[in-house]
Amino acid sequence: MGNLRKDKLIIAKQKFTSRLIVGTGKYKSMTECAKAIKLSGAEIVTVAVRRVNITNKKKPLLMDYVDPKKIKYLPNTAGCFNSQEALRTLRLAREIGGWKLVKLEVLGDKLNLFPDMIETLKSTEVLTKEGFKVLVYCNDDPLMAKRLENAGAKAIMPLAAPIGSGLGIQNKINIRIIRKQTKLPVIIDAGLGQASDAAIAMELGCDGVLVNTAIAKAKKPFEMALAFKNAVIAGRQSFNSGRIEKTLMGNPSSPTKGLI
Repeated sequence: MGNLRKDKLIIAKQKFTSRLIVGTGKYKSMTECAKAIKLSGAEIVTVAVRRVNITNKKKPLLMDYVDPKKIKYLPNTAGCFNSQEALRTLRLAREIGGWKLVKLEVLGDKLNLFPDMIETLKSTEVLTKEGFKVLVYCNDDPLMAKRLENAGAKAIMPLAAPIGSGLGIQNKINIRIIRKQTKLPVIIDAGLGQASDAAIAMELGCDGVLVNTAIAKAKKPFEMALAFKNAVIAGRQSFNSGRIEKTLMGNPSSPTKGLI
């Protein structure tokens, strides 16, 4: 465990021990949300500025359940369908809480919830110039991921599958290419359904995973939060250990010489 503590996730020069990021939406209550976050061991939580209450003191405030002094808030633009909406949302987040480390998400339609990469790239360029440190939700296109890096993104967040689908990683090859071609953190975002999906993401060399629906909508969200915590740790250990080479033929595990 000592090596794990030294093996930090670094985003925009900020260091985190946990490589699991969790969302704060879709839970039955903020109490349930707070307990799941604690069990997950996450040090970063995403906050949908347009959906989660962080300003109306007449209603339950997220801050009363998840202490922003102990857990890093990552404001995101969930529900934005063009650059103007996304920019306005993150500028508002900066005004409310001074947040500059943010997650950009610009969706193309309400059916598939795939990212609109034209609007996403444009927004990344503007936000970077304004001093934001942007983690960018994107499709699993290695070419576009490289463009986002060149535009000043601080982390690349390719989808595993459509948001909330629970399908798991659909394109391992592209994820591996994205990982190989960038020095930025690669964080799988969207579409994970179970803990083993997170382990696979980490074994592909990803730096972290972001999970919301898979935990919040699980039959037992607290147990699922713990499962994801353990899966991310196991996947990272597996990746760092260096897996054996794949072969077409069998290779006996016991000695072949000196047989009786």
